[in-house]
Amino acid sequence: MLIKSLPLLLLLASPAVAAPCGNTSAGFEDWKSVMAAEAKAEGVGKAGRAALMGASYSKATIAADRNQKSFKYTLEKFLKVRGADTIVAQGRARKAKNAEFYAALEAQYGVPAGVLLAIHGMETGFGHFMGDTNVVSAIATLTWDCRRSDYFHPHLIGALKLVDLGELSPSSVGAKHGELGHTQFLPGNALQYGVDGDGDGKIDLTNLADALATTANYLRQKGWQPGQGYQQGEPNYAVIKEWNAASVYQQAIALMGEKIDR
Repeated sequence: MLIKSLPLLLLLASPAVAAPCGNTSAGFEDWKSVMAAEAKAEGVGKAGRAALMGASYSKATIAADRNQKSFKYTLEKFLKVRGADTIVAQGRARKAKNAEFYAALEAQYGVPAGVLLAIHGMETGFGHFMGDTNVVSAIATLTWDCRRSDYFHPHLIGALKLVDLGELSPSSVGAKHGELGHTQFLPGNALQYGVDGDGDGKIDLTNLADALATTANYLRQKGWQPGQGYQQGEPNYAVIKEWNAASVYQQAIALMGEKIDR
């Protein structure tokens, strides 16, 4: 018998039974109660669990998850579609305009401005579009969806804990996969690597200083070696792979970053 066909009361009565999954919206509402029990066992408080219970199945998220065609493009087409020339030009201008800010990030974390600006430009067009999808609903949907449940589970727990901390609202919006802020952090990573870049006592990834400090911190914690190269075959290229698993994306960040830093 499939676990998702077991009575809900049995699932709730057995803490050893993991939350089930599904490939459509059918069962999602019942699953939320099962997941809330798991979340409580993982340290999520009342506010976080309430946010989960208020989540809705996101058809837009599922559609986006099934349609990531650009990562299958050649590098040349990927760069063209993503507007690489514009990202490089704007990245250079931003670096020149706020040189001290980027120099301070590199001094603290070892990550050059070009890499941070390439990521910022690639992810949100330098903050011009940070998403239009409810974060908790998006992450809950992807955790329920059987395709990558295990991958998104810790990010759902992270999102709910951010709600508990007051650093994420149940109504907060992000990208289609629930990514947050200027450089599109998944909630579990935001919780683990978040940095208060502007010293206001809060971590808000819609704030540029917080977002770029968090991005630099993430890369450093993943093994970035200050002063080492980041092109293919160089030590820090492996760290770019930690940011995004698509090889064409990795190549694009390395190439754009070099042009911006040049």
